[in-house]
Amino acid sequence: MSKTNTAPANATDSSLHVTVPGSDTAVDLAVTDGAIRATDLRKIPAGDGALLSYDPAFLNTASCRSAITFIDGDKGILRYRGYPIEQLAGKASFLEVAWLLRHGELPTQGEYDTWVHDITYHTYVHENVKTFLQGFRYDAHPMSMLCSAVAALSSFYPSAKNIHDPEERNLAIIRLIAKLPTLAAFAYRHIKGLPFVYPDNDLSYVENFLSMVARMTEPQYEARPVFTRATEILFILHADHEQNCSTNAVRAVGSSHVDPFSAVAAGIAALYGPLHGGANEAVLRMIQDIGNVKNVPAFIEEVKSGKGSSRLMGFGHRVYKSYDPRARIVKALADEVFKEVGVDKDLEIALELERIALSDDYFVSRKLYPNVDFYTGMIYRSMKFPMDFFTVLFAIARTAGWLAQWEEMLLDKEQKIARPRQIYVGPGERPYAGTLKY
Repeated sequence: MSKTNTAPANATDSSLHVTVPGSDTAVDLAVTDGAIRATDLRKIPAGDGALLSYDPAFLNTASCRSAITFIDGDKGILRYRGYPIEQLAGKASFLEVAWLLRHGELPTQGEYDTWVHDITYHTYVHENVKTFLQGFRYDAHPMSMLCSAVAALSSFYPSAKNIHDPEERNLAIIRLIAKLPTLAAFAYRHIKGLPFVYPDNDLSYVENFLSMVARMTEPQYEARPVFTRATEILFILHADHEQNCSTNAVRAVGSSHVDPFSAVAAGIAALYGPLHGGANEAVLRMIQDIGNVKNVPAFIEEVKSGKGSSRLMGFGHRVYKSYDPRARIVKALADEVFKEVGVDKDLEIALELERIALSDDYFVSRKLYPNVDFYTGMIYRSMKFPMDFFTVLFAIARTAGWLAQWEEMLLDKEQKIARPRQIYVGPGERPYAGTLKY
């Protein structure tokens, strides 16, 4: 096939002219916002049917139109609803960002106060949820517990199935954002063999979560300010990230019009995978394998040679082809945390890896800069969170983005139930000649 009149990116009124060799077929495909509609390919004959697009892992396919998050990976830009992530992380609260992601604008003072009050009011979970969590083994993975508990919430709030009722939808969104920290903290306490700590409604969203995780006998828990600030910023940085694996899962499952608890549980299940939410955990496992700062040069040389099994985790990003904008923020945040808690052997290894990667031409030329996962793993470790809990922290924050994306999908008239096409590569029709005897 030959083509002419290709449109520049973001053009809204142009076409792609396609001719089919050996036939009189010529088709003009509309190009809008730098994209053609895949269904327009049906106008082009191919074999016994019409032309399909084949794109495993959606490497070059847009599944939706979204006004929530903008990423320019080449320039290292991340914006929520147009606001640069650098400004939000330095000035906003997580709940303000959660409102922004959903509503498209920053809240007024009255809206924000009501939003915070409603979320604070809904932080408690039914006592049966506590019993449900206690049924897990002491060594259960906290992400498995969280995924199961969120899915179970749909049975506690059956009215959440009324997803086309704005009031029910709003209540379900509030409940999910409010209860995720509670469920996460309960999972943490369960695997530690500690009694559950109930929410303290006198504390902020982040302080309340840290209290439910760490409170022992004190009348009211007071988190270290540097930990509160670090958690708040990390929650903001992880709140949304366009159409990633887990967000795509929430949208795909949500397209069946299931309740939001079930859709978010699907997102948690996707985040559980080591190629997605487990990336910062992989950074620390790499550091543990290195063992000592004196082993870093040999490790780096093995990575560069490609001959061994060593992999440099936490560097580079599928989306960002320059420096991850979130990494700049977290790097400064990590320095603040390390200044207060100190630097141990593992942190020395991490800092030496960072120094080499930022100065070695091999990594610089390949744009293998430290990404957000490299620093977040070190910060969470400094806060004494176990490695298998890192992804749970990610899920608390990402719930705000998942719900904004879910509601956007639901209100988008172009969206239908997700049902990808396939290219069948199996055998053709063949007769059944059974030989088994029953």
